[in-house]
Amino acid sequence: MAARQQPRGARGTVGHAYSALNLRLALASFGLVVSVVLGILVLRAGYRVPAAVLFLLAAVAVVDLVVVQRRRAARRRAEPPGSRHSLFE
Repeated sequence: MAARQQPRGARGTVGHAYSALNLRLALASFGLVVSVVLGILVLRAGYRVPAAVLFLLAAVAVVDLVVVQRRRAARRRAEPPGSRHSLFE
C-alpha cells in the first residue's frame, strides 16, 4: 500500500497538521527561555548587538508559540472530546 501523501501545495489541515504541534510548542518554549536568559546575561556583560539578536529570537519564539496554540485550539475544536496527542503528533 502506498503512503498517503499530502496534495501538492497544501500547507496542512486541522486533521493532518503540517508539523508536530506539541513538539514545536516544547521547542519554542525552550527557545524563548534560553534566548531571554542569554539575552539578559549578554546585555549585562555590555554586548548590545548580540543581546538584541537574542531578544529578536525570543520575539520570534513568542510568535511561534501563539501560532502553535491557535492551531492546537483549532485541532481540539475539530476532534471529539477526550482525544489525546503525544509530543510528536
